[in-house]
Amino acid sequence: MPEKTTAPAIAARKRRTGSEPIVMITAYDAPFARIVDEAGVDVILVGDSVADNVLGMESTLQVGVEEMRHHVAAVARARPRALVVADMPWMSYHLDPPDALRNAATLVRAGAEAVKLEGGRRRLGVVHALVNAEIPVMGHLGLTPQSLHAMGGLRVQARSAEAAHELELDAKALVDAGGFAVVLEGVPDAVAARVTAAVPVPTIGIGAGPGCDGQVLVLHDVLGLSRPPRPRFVRSFADLDTIAREAVAAYAAEVRSGGFPSDDEAYHASPELRDALAAEDDDR
Repeated sequence: MPEKTTAPAIAARKRRTGSEPIVMITAYDAPFARIVDEAGVDVILVGDSVADNVLGMESTLQVGVEEMRHHVAAVARARPRALVVADMPWMSYHLDPPDALRNAATLVRAGAEAVKLEGGRRRLGVVHALVNAEIPVMGHLGLTPQSLHAMGGLRVQARSAEAAHELELDAKALVDAGGFAVVLEGVPDAVAARVTAAVPVPTIGIGAGPGCDGQVLVLHDVLGLSRPPRPRFVRSFADLDTIAREAVAAYAAEVRSGGFPSDDEAYHASPELRDALAAEDDDR
């Protein structure tokens, strides 16, 4: 049986050491956690993207700690070999380190083996507190969806030399504070490659080109369950949206035509039970 993946094991997976790229994907429930784990991913991210992909919310800003706890627990019940990382939702780590510690502990008790939070140097106090409490921390830089309004929308970041330098400083600071990996989202490929070369822990890209130490995508995008428009960095590897709709339409048609359930799909009464029921009918 494969060994359980840990945060230190992921931290050692720099591609320049000859390691294979890290494969990270989101999952929000036990069935999909089992599927992605059996497919061999390295990291399962219980992302705050559960907000729009599962819960029908407008953005990740609307999901809270309790919803995240619920979905982390569901993923953990699948007992995956992959490392389970939980997103800390908006305002769960923005007030002060003690508040962040309480919220992170809630997710760890639910089954998270590490947490991910957005932001760079301004989050160092929180990162230090979490690491000191023995909670592994994954950083998230570049396009940070929880900063949607401050960024003026979901826009590519670090498009100037100055902004790229600031991003590199943020990444180095997160690592110095104890972060074991850094997600780079929505940044130019050359910037992501530069940051990847500058830090000793893995970078995991999403919309950051091929130069990172690993890649992450949202499961619903990979399976073709999300609806267009999709970001340019998304690739769907299946079309389960069409398959699911066709399956449900076929089921509905079979029910309406009388074709489902068939004789083979029913539990049959014994001859004795049939006789007894017939006798009762005769007496009515």
